[in-house]
Amino acid sequence: RLEEFLKKEVDLKLSTQPDFEKRVIDFSEVEQLMNSINTIPAPCAPVINPQPPNAATGTSLRVCWSLFSDDTVESYQLCYKPVSNERHSDEQAEHTLKVKETYCTITNLLPNTQYEFWVSASNVSGISPPSEKAVYVTAPSPPTIKSKKIRSCENAALVCWESRDINPVDSYTVEL
Repeated sequence: RLEEFLKKEVDLKLSTQPDFEKRVIDFSEVEQLMNSINTIPAPCAPVINPQPPNAATGTSLRVCWSLFSDDTVESYQLCYKPVSNERHSDEQAEHTLKVKETYCTITNLLPNTQYEFWVSASNVSGISPPSEKAVYVTAPSPPTIKSKKIRSCENAALVCWESRDINPVDSYTVEL
């Protein structure tokens, strides 16, 4: 009997068409609620720490910052530019670095030069406002000793040097 049944063609058409109502379900409230649960707020503006002693060489600076709150942060955007009195200088070019930590060492800078730094924090929800700007200064380059002007006697020596820096240097230390 099974063999005979399987040989027959079976008509699977339904005799009546089902009537379904075309309903539009509004999930906007549920979606809004779900988004509010899963969303983290954009971070607050970070705070750049003042330049600590020994955080600079003639060509590099170590910049540190922190957050006031327990914001979720994925990365930071550190921006800097040299401080200049000229309004439209080529040296006024703004540089931007993407950083994961709350510190960064910037290299290839000019000696004895002031740089302005500011930082923003970002996460999936957005980017924070920028921090207040902080000014850091690179160390001066070593002076050049004028060997032709060196004079000495039994109890004294005269050593002359000149600074290669554009900005004035506060003081020098002479070691014997």
